[in-house]
Amino acid sequence: MISTDKKKLDVSLIHDFLTNESGWSDGISYEKVEKSINNSLNFGIYLENKLIGYARVISDFSTIAYLGDIFILKEYRGLGLSKWLMETIMEHKELQDLRRWILLTSTAEWLYEKYGFTKLPKPEIYMEKFNPNVYLNREI
Repeated sequence: MISTDKKKLDVSLIHDFLTNESGWSDGISYEKVEKSINNSLNFGIYLENKLIGYARVISDFSTIAYLGDIFILKEYRGLGLSKWLMETIMEHKELQDLRRWILLTSTAEWLYEKYGFTKLPKPEIYMEKFNPNVYLNREI
């Protein structure tokens, strides 16, 4: 089952995956994960009420959406769940007719290309403010 019901989410499992396994949110605090969930449209994949996959969308539901924190737990990969999750996200009624979707990934480009994602056609106009150490607790 895929659900967008925030109450069903296992925030501890999402936090554990993001901080310990993802490679993109290493060290993120539980509070930041909880806040990100509260301010996003969340998609959970469940097997017998156990969360086994997750993605979230940040959007104004009119012009733009950012797709992030996508994962399937290791033991459930290779079963087509990521494709099902992507289809569900892309077909969601609140995410139709958007001008732009944004996704940052270093893996599974083949998956996202199936849903219309491409590399930046004009990377020279793209700008970002990026702090890769934001989740690290360092004393200076």
